[in-house]
Amino acid sequence: MTPLPSPPPAAIRRVPFKDRLPLHWLGIAPFLVFVTLFLILPTMYIVVGAFRSVDGGFTFDNVIGLNTASIRSAYWISIKISLASASLGCLIGFCMAAAITLGGLPKFVRGPLLTFSGVASNFAGVPLAFAFLATLGPIGLVTVFLKTNFGLDLRMMGFNILSFWGLTITYLFFQIPLMILIITPALDGLKREWREASEILGATGPQYWRMVAFPILFPAILGTMALLFANSFGAVATAIALTGSSLNIVPILLFAQIRGDVLGDPHLGYALAFGMIVVTGVANTIYIVLRARSERWQK
Repeated sequence: MTPLPSPPPAAIRRVPFKDRLPLHWLGIAPFLVFVTLFLILPTMYIVVGAFRSVDGGFTFDNVIGLNTASIRSAYWISIKISLASASLGCLIGFCMAAAITLGGLPKFVRGPLLTFSGVASNFAGVPLAFAFLATLGPIGLVTVFLKTNFGLDLRMMGFNILSFWGLTITYLFFQIPLMILIITPALDGLKREWREASEILGATGPQYWRMVAFPILFPAILGTMALLFANSFGAVATAIALTGSSLNIVPILLFAQIRGDVLGDPHLGYALAFGMIVVTGVANTIYIVLRARSERWQK
């Protein structure tokens, strides 16, 4: 009787494929590391710092300290700027996206517009602030041109780039492209059969938009507006570079608290940042929920 072959030594025995670490997870490893180091850990550090006293103990004093007149005013101004830029960004961006998807514009316009939107939606900070100062500032290109050639003085007319509407207009530079990028797939998802069916039933163009298209797009529009609100509310570098300390908004107040001056209170700054996290978190949650609902309608 032939003896059975002996099993290979444990040192050279192969591990079954199902027990190995899946290699496709290595593809998102850099993303997971990046999110952990630069999003999750800093957020946890801010949340813990918002409820920590100077001596390291637990306290609610930092959060209670947010209930002051200046901080309430800063939050309110930030909310108004975010609402204004989000509303105008949604309106203008929707019209532009509808023009390249459902309008009569040539097809070659769509590609460059979407490419520019992808770049402009990430253009912020000091370069954006400098661009608007050089264009609409006190001695900006457009300001000087209008005053020299048409006798129109924007400052005498009440416009100031370092004001509420000045910052709102600056934010529109990246709010409108972001709206175009997000709402264009939703407009592409409107099925042609819906328009044809409504026309067969005798509906006019405005009736189709009011009774069919707009109810389907409404969750996507409202969700995108919430995302634009969060995007504007959390913009720090652009506001600081453009207005400095001339406008009392939360990002500037936060910068003043944590930059290390003798009058600064880092733990109050953590509380301010914690409040911003709560506001932007609620806005992003609204966006995710409404976006999922919109996608279910368009399947």
